[in-house]
Amino acid sequence: MKVIPIGDRVLVRTEEGETKTAGGIYIPQTAQEKTQTGVVIEVGDDKEAIKVKTGQKVMYDKYAGTTIKIDGVDHLLVRMSDILAVIE
Repeated sequence: MKVIPIGDRVLVRTEEGETKTAGGIYIPQTAQEKTQTGVVIEVGDDKEAIKVKTGQKVMYDKYAGTTIKIDGVDHLLVRMSDILAVIE
């Protein structure tokens, strides 16, 4: 399935949280904090408002967007204003 955002929205593939601490202790899925980083998969058609490109790693607001599953993988559909930074 292909999802193409409209306007100033961006489709981001969320990253999995760490499953193990630095000390080697495994963290169960229910206790993991939701990550706030991901990779841009698709961008909307508002070229003036969108400042990110496909493939860039970004940090987004904690409670931003709509979570969707595409082919069994978690994605987030967010507005450009909810993207806080590009991570290099």
